[in-house]
Amino acid sequence: MILVKITNSTEVVASKTHKLFAKVTPEKIDENLVEAEVIKQMGSDLASFGLKGEISIVRGIEVEKETLVTKKGFVVKKRQQF
Repeated sequence: MILVKITNSTEVVASKTHKLFAKVTPEKIDENLVEAEVIKQMGSDLASFGLKGEISIVRGIEVEKETLVTKKGFVVKKRQQF
């Protein structure tokens, strides 16, 4: 399993759109936009290598040192097979 954490969603949205748009949208919306685009592209890239699997967007999970921690409200927001 591979876990990817994106920490600069607002900056990515600002670089791809008008900076004013990034300033007026909440950070959660920026995260959702970037995550949706990332799993779409990752799925295509992985499938082009002949790999099959699934990518999920989850909330309420953190990696702290060497420990995987699930928080109250842990939820799988979206799943995409490739």
